[in-house]
Amino acid sequence: MPPKPPPRRGTGLQSLAMRLHFYAGVFVAPFILIAAVTGALYAISPTLEQIVTHDLLKVEPGTAARPLSEQVTAAVSTRPELTLVAVAPAPGADDTTRVIFSDPALGASERRAVFVDPYTARPVGESVVYGSSGALPLRTWIDRLHRDLHLGEPGRLYSELAASWLWIIGLAGLVLWIRRVRARRARNSAGWLFAADRSTAGRLRNMNWHGAIGIWVLPLLLLLSATGMSWSTYAGANITDLRTQLNWTTPSVSTTLPGADTSAATPAGDHHTGHEAAPRPPDPAARIASLDRVYDAARGAGVTQGAEITIPAESDAAFTVKERRMPGTYTVDAVAVDGASGSVTARLDYADWPLMAKLTNWGIQFHMGLMFGLLNQLLLLAAMIGLIVVVVLGYRMWWQRRPVRAGARFAPGRAPRRGVLRKSSPLVAVPLLAAALVVGWFAPLVGLSLLAFLVIDVIVGLSGRTPEPEHTPVS
Repeated sequence: MPPKPPPRRGTGLQSLAMRLHFYAGVFVAPFILIAAVTGALYAISPTLEQIVTHDLLKVEPGTAARPLSEQVTAAVSTRPELTLVAVAPAPGADDTTRVIFSDPALGASERRAVFVDPYTARPVGESVVYGSSGALPLRTWIDRLHRDLHLGEPGRLYSELAASWLWIIGLAGLVLWIRRVRARRARNSAGWLFAADRSTAGRLRNMNWHGAIGIWVLPLLLLLSATGMSWSTYAGANITDLRTQLNWTTPSVSTTLPGADTSAATPAGDHHTGHEAAPRPPDPAARIASLDRVYDAARGAGVTQGAEITIPAESDAAFTVKERRMPGTYTVDAVAVDGASGSVTARLDYADWPLMAKLTNWGIQFHMGLMFGLLNQLLLLAAMIGLIVVVVLGYRMWWQRRPVRAGARFAPGRAPRRGVLRKSSPLVAVPLLAAALVVGWFAPLVGLSLLAFLVIDVIVGLSGRTPEPEHTPVS
C-alpha cells in the first residue's frame, strides 16, 4: 500500500486570507451584523409601506379617470401656500395620483405629496415623500435606520465600514473555503462548495455551515457591498469621481426649448437625491392646464410606464416626463415636452444610457428591493438572514477556538499564525501590498481599519513572546 501523501501546505495567499478574514471578522463583523439586521427590514420595507399606507396609495378602480389637470387643481386647492413642482399620474388602475409640492419646512430630499383619487379628483390624504423613489415615512424611517442608525452623518460611518469590508471578508472567505473543499480528497468537486459536510461535529461542523451558507449568499453580498459603497460618504465620493471621469454618470434629458438662451437639466440622482426648494412658476394655472397635453405627448412618445412630470419654474423650459423607479420597471425613459404646443423637444431613451450607468441603476434598484417586486425583497431578506447566520457561526467558531488550559476558560480564540507576509514570495507580497494601498486610498475606512489591525497584531505578537502552557482549541 503506497504511503499516504503528506498534507498540502497552504500558500502565502491562503494564510494571509485566513489572517485577514479572522481580524476583519472579529472586529468588523458587529457592524456587518447590524447592517444585516437593519437590511433585512429594509429589504421588505416596500411591501410594508404598501400595507401600512394602503389608504393613501390605493383606490377602488372606476370607469374613467378625470383629466390630470383637474386632479392637480384639486390637490393645489388643499395646499395653496406651497409651490407645485411635480405630479406622478396614477400608474395602475387602483393607484392614486401624487401631486408633489416643495415645502421649505421639510428636510433635504423631502417633498410633500397630496394623494388624489384619479376617478373622482378628490384628495384622499397627504404625506411627506423622500428621495427618487418617493418613499413614504415608514420606508424612509427604515431607510435611515439602515443607512445611519438615525445618528446623521456620524452614523453613516458604520454602514460605510460594513459595506467597504463586506466584499473583502467575503472574497477572503471564498479562498479559504475553496482550500477546505479541495482538502476533502474523496469529495473533491465543485458541487461541494455549496454543501456542508454534515459528518463532522463541533467546531468543524460550524465551519462547514459557515462556509456553505457564505457561498450561497456571496454573489448578493458582493452586489450589495458595491451599491452600498456608492452611497457612502468617503468611498462614495471617490466612486462618484471615478464615474464622472469614465463617463459612467446617469444622463439627463435637456429641458431647453428651441430658441431659448438658458437650459436646465433634470436631476438624475441615484437614490438619496436632494430636491432644492423650487421657485413658484410664473403662471401656475397655465402650467396646470398644460399637464394634459404634456402627459398625452409623453405617452405618445413611448413613456408608458409610471412616470413623474416635473413642472418647470421658468417659462423658457420644457416639462420633463421621466419614468419612476417602481417594481417591475427596468427602464428609465424620459422626454421633454413644450407645455404650450405639446411637442416633444428632446428625449432620452434608456437604451442610450452608457452601459455602466444602466448597471448602476439596476444595482441600486435591486438593492432597494424594487427591481422584481416581492421576489426581489424575499431574495434580499433570505440573503440577510444567511449573512446573520454566517456572522453568528463565525463568532461561535472563535469562541470554540479558545484555549482550555486552567485559568483560560473565558480567554478569546487565538488568531492564526503570524509572519505570513514576511514568509510569502515577493510575487505574492508585493501585489498584495499594492492592492492594500489602492483599496485603502479608495475606501479610507478600510485603510484606517487595516492600520488598526496591524497595530493590534503587533501588540498581540509582542505580548505573546513569553512561553505559554500548551493548549488545544475546544472542539
